[in-house]
Amino acid sequence: MRKYLLMAVVAVLVAVGGVYVYLAAPDVARLPETALEGREPQFTEGRRQIIPTMLIADPVGWAANAAPAAARGLRVNRFAAQLDHPRSLLLLPNGDILVAETNSPPRPQGGIRNWIMGKLMGKAGAGAPSANRITLLRDADGDGVAEQKHVFLEGLNSPYGMALVGDTLYVANTDSLMAFPYEAGETRIAQAGRKVSNLPANAPNYHWTKSLVARPDGTLYVGVGSNSNIAENGLDAEANRAAVIEITPRTGEANIYASGLRNPTDLAFNPWNGQLWGVVNERDMLGSDLVPDYLVGIEFAAFYGWPWNYWGGYEDRRVQPARPDLREYTRRPDFGLGVHVAPLGLAFSPGAAIGAPFDHGAFITLHGSWNRKPAAGYKMVYVAFDAKGHPQGKPVDLLTGFLDAQGKAQGRPVDVVVARDGALLVSDDVGGMVWRVSNPAAPRPPAGPPVAAGS
Repeated sequence: MRKYLLMAVVAVLVAVGGVYVYLAAPDVARLPETALEGREPQFTEGRRQIIPTMLIADPVGWAANAAPAAARGLRVNRFAAQLDHPRSLLLLPNGDILVAETNSPPRPQGGIRNWIMGKLMGKAGAGAPSANRITLLRDADGDGVAEQKHVFLEGLNSPYGMALVGDTLYVANTDSLMAFPYEAGETRIAQAGRKVSNLPANAPNYHWTKSLVARPDGTLYVGVGSNSNIAENGLDAEANRAAVIEITPRTGEANIYASGLRNPTDLAFNPWNGQLWGVVNERDMLGSDLVPDYLVGIEFAAFYGWPWNYWGGYEDRRVQPARPDLREYTRRPDFGLGVHVAPLGLAFSPGAAIGAPFDHGAFITLHGSWNRKPAAGYKMVYVAFDAKGHPQGKPVDLLTGFLDAQGKAQGRPVDVVVARDGALLVSDDVGGMVWRVSNPAAPRPPAGPPVAAGS
């Protein structure tokens, strides 16, 4: 009976007010990916959906000698393998790398929505329990492979963002910002952490990751995603969410720095103008050509539209009651990265030894779509910046091949950092890897302090 019911649902197509409502039939993109990228992405009418298009790449992992494909002149190798859902990365001053092995906290049970979400997560390779730890990776001999792997912190709660300020390591759990004492060269922190501040994690904790970055003066910024697609559970469930929160670590005082950002998945400071920047995942269920995920300079007290508007003033009529009065106050993103590509990682190029044309811009990992046909993302791209610190042109593919010829996911890129030797390190949660991208012909930056011996 269920089979025939699903077949009937797939067959239904209803037109409402000139906007097509697809109950289950997959919506196919009508624009090329390049039209949805850059400073002026193309916008079409939304094709409203009750059930989103679902095209999820089956996770199959990497064969023994397989690897992603790097742009011409670059080389890619396995920096670390056999990790448990590696996500965020942090470079330590001595060259060690911290990686958060983490996943979603337990989801609410019961109900068709929760059942569907559980199936989607499992099919996308994200259904396993969270390891709840941070692991230290060390390349002690400088050969581009981390031969040492140490459990650095454990007993966390879906940890994600990390930031080091002096001798304090800050970790953003899904529900709290924690502080831990750090000593250079150590391979484990055994001391109990100190809670700095609570972070929004109210059920169903839809976007559970909490990105984190520190300003040079030690002020912390946490990216908190929305608790829904378009506030369909009410605005009370969105308190202090879809925002960047500024936290003073000494007191734990927290304030909203910027709002209307549906899911700010990574944050970084622009080296050319000092401004806080981020990558943001936009809303779903308007079809395969809407809405572009984006790269944005985040201004203090600015509002970026969610849930009522997108891209500086396009009104989302699904959100009721409407707030047309907010349109004139809505800031526009700086650069479109494509629709449903799911940007998760952001790193600027200073310190990288990748060479031209990847020497003055940003590296961005696109985790990949689950709700677009054809699939988009599943790669790392480079976005060039001008001398004043503004993005230009179109994204350029730098690391591809995460989907195989059959459209199955060998891996999915998550975060990117510039290593001390100038290589790029890219985490891959489905593959359980950290990949290293290097340019053998590019000069290396000056070496940092040696790794502490015997630790």
